[in-house]
Amino acid sequence: MSKGNGQADVSLEDQLKDTQLKEEQNQTLEKELPAADPTDGFEEKNASGSDPQGSAATAGGELEKLRADRNDLFERLARLQAEFDNYRKRAAKENADYRDYAVSDAARSLLPVVDSFTLALKNAAAKPEDLRKGVELIFKQLQDVLQKLNIERVPAQGEPFDPRVHEAIEMVETNDAPDHHVLEELQPGYRIKGRLLRPAMVRVAKKIG
Repeated sequence: MSKGNGQADVSLEDQLKDTQLKEEQNQTLEKELPAADPTDGFEEKNASGSDPQGSAATAGGELEKLRADRNDLFERLARLQAEFDNYRKRAAKENADYRDYAVSDAARSLLPVVDSFTLALKNAAAKPEDLRKGVELIFKQLQDVLQKLNIERVPAQGEPFDPRVHEAIEMVETNDAPDHHVLEELQPGYRIKGRLLRPAMVRVAKKIG
């Protein structure tokens, strides 16, 4: 028993000595290590490995990039708005010029008709038959001008009543014309390239009874 206890005591004593020896070695190493130099450029990082200053710098750079992108988009938008305004003004001017030129062409076509009327009035003292022939010629000349301008007369007399191109002034009870047909044209209607300029003013037949 004493031997066994002796071995146990020796083992415990040896362990204490070893622990004391290790502590002394550690203290010796700490004394031998040089102190940290703040000018060596080495920065200690936290346990997670992140750098607060580096993260802030990265975030600041991204913010500046976003601001630059925003400013670039604003500049592009301003240029597009200016270009659109210029296009709108140019298109409005072109449309106005087109209308002016279109009216000029129509007026130029009507000038010969005006000249014919002037000549007819100048010779109004001529024979009634000659005056009538002159007016008929002027009317034919005017019809030719309207045809060149793609203006055509709306068919009315004897046609079925069409509210899209006819304007009924009166409904007349009669059996002289089919029911709901144009009985009489009071004022001719005209259209240009299928588009109505004005409707024909008509009287419409209504069957008696």
